[in-house]
Amino acid sequence: MKKCITISSIILCLLAFSSKSNAQKKHHNTNGDIEYKTALGIKFGWFEGVAITIKHFVADNAAVEGLASFWNRGFRFTGLYEFYWDLPNADGLKVYAGPGAHVGAYSSKYGGSTFLGIDGVLGLDYKIRNAPINLSLDFQPSFEFGNGSNDSFSPWGGLGIRYTF
Repeated sequence: MKKCITISSIILCLLAFSSKSNAQKKHHNTNGDIEYKTALGIKFGWFEGVAITIKHFVADNAAVEGLASFWNRGFRFTGLYEFYWDLPNADGLKVYAGPGAHVGAYSSKYGGSTFLGIDGVLGLDYKIRNAPINLSLDFQPSFEFGNGSNDSFSPWGGLGIRYTF
């Protein structure tokens, strides 16, 4: 369990500090509209619990996202690298997709095991104009392997609501 927490902490720290030195600059879309650079909030999962989410753009069309998910059977920390594309005639709306990985643990009631996995993500991201709010809706398929995971596929994803800065 200590090993799982240590690995999770390292992943979250790497995500938090992977930004460039210009972290305070605003992110601009292709039309020159000012959008967000970093967003922090919560994500309501389709099937499993709620996650704390932080997203930070590392380039005009790429972001890293960290998720800390908690539910009645355990917890899971996820890191995603997302590529973004503007949608024509849809101000503030983008499509994103990318790879990722996760680590977590099940509670002792469910076997007390740890697991690792790989993730993908496909979604929509919307920045509300003139408000510091970002919404996302995504599908995040993942494959878990490890101690007690039964090498299983899980359909994660959900609705994210974030404060932008």
